[in-house]
Amino acid sequence: MFSNRPFILRITSATAAGAGALVLLTACGGGGDSAMSGHAMPTTSGAAATPTGTQPAASFNDADVMFAQMMIPHHQQAVEMAELAATRAKDPEVKELAAKIKAAQDPEIKTMRGWLQEWGEPVPTGTGDLRGMGHGMPGMMSAEDMKELADAKGATFDKHFTEMMIAHHEGAVEMARTEQAEGADPEAKDLAKTIESSQQTEIEQMRQILDRL
Repeated sequence: MFSNRPFILRITSATAAGAGALVLLTACGGGGDSAMSGHAMPTTSGAAATPTGTQPAASFNDADVMFAQMMIPHHQQAVEMAELAATRAKDPEVKELAAKIKAAQDPEIKTMRGWLQEWGEPVPTGTGDLRGMGHGMPGMMSAEDMKELADAKGATFDKHFTEMMIAHHEGAVEMARTEQAEGADPEAKDLAKTIESSQQTEIEQMRQILDRL
């Protein structure tokens, strides 16, 4: 019914030798004037000493950028699926879960867009942007999958939605675990941990829903 694609592109380890693992952004000024003040952290071992009276350089790496660029459209598709449930789902628990997914992921999308803007990196605007950037994401639904879901109603929708969202969440959990292992930005890693925990809980709930549908 739908394709749960493998993780086409693995994020290369940000700690690989000679790969330019950390991108250092120098603070624009003292105190709270830095555009990256929300992401400031001490310079890594071996980095140049920070001048007296200035903030430490903020750091993130390619894994952080890839995580945000991939998770934004991944979340956007989950929100699209959740919005369909409002008018097509029959099961009250499916409707409630869909509303919960939308409420959680909309703010996360805004947060990750803000990071990319601060980092000076491209911000995806739609679920098709990742093909142009050469990224691949696990758990993403195809256009045919989304049409099938949009055309379904009632009990049929409930079953399709639950099956598809389980696969979708499993992909998000995989990406979140990669970010925690390879990312450098503390806030990005914290969000990845939250995504893994919350979506793993929702996967278990959806499996129970499927058992009774």
